[in-house]
Amino acid sequence: MDNKAMAKSYKKLLSNNKKWVVKQLKANPDYFEELAKGQSPEYLWIGCSDSRVPANEITGTRPGEMFVHRNIANMVVHSDMNLLSVLSYGIEVLKVKHVIVCGHYGCGGVLAAMGNKQYGLIDNWLRDIKDVYRLHQEELDAIKDETQKGRRFVELNVMEQVFDLTKSSIIQNAWNKNQPLHVHGWVYDIHDGIIKDLDVTYTGTEDIHKIFQYTS
Repeated sequence: MDNKAMAKSYKKLLSNNKKWVVKQLKANPDYFEELAKGQSPEYLWIGCSDSRVPANEITGTRPGEMFVHRNIANMVVHSDMNLLSVLSYGIEVLKVKHVIVCGHYGCGGVLAAMGNKQYGLIDNWLRDIKDVYRLHQEELDAIKDETQKGRRFVELNVMEQVFDLTKSSIIQNAWNKNQPLHVHGWVYDIHDGIIKDLDVTYTGTEDIHKIFQYTS
């Protein structure tokens, strides 16, 4: 792609923005004035950076209704200050009521972690996903179809990330203060657009193993 084509591709975004503004104002002349007053989202979304999984669009939520954090393969890494900052702000300041970890079938990060090929810097991030495989190796190795194995690996990864969230002091402090907060695990299917609820909802410290429970 030459520079002229590059510039055209870039400027298309700005043009689309202006069209979007016109569309919003036509539907509601006070749209941006209302939006500028602040946000009070009920949901915190922890999803994959994959461009095919737009949180607001697939859940039918509008700007201001969902607080969003995204990274490669929707990981919850306890040393990730970006994630922890989003989690802290979402729960302690915005008072979200639901934290949702949403993976997606065909996730490149999860599938890469299923193999042994080196990809560079990202290998250090994928290592945590490999730990998920190690924990569930017996189940995954028993699945001979590679596609089905990949799908199940995606599900198991989400489940482990949900569990990792419940281990955090941020989540548990909210529960100990009787703040209404549920943590969920979902998987989005790019092939049909349907979200699958994995039924791994945690609602309080009583749902997790004692060894991970903090006391005040």
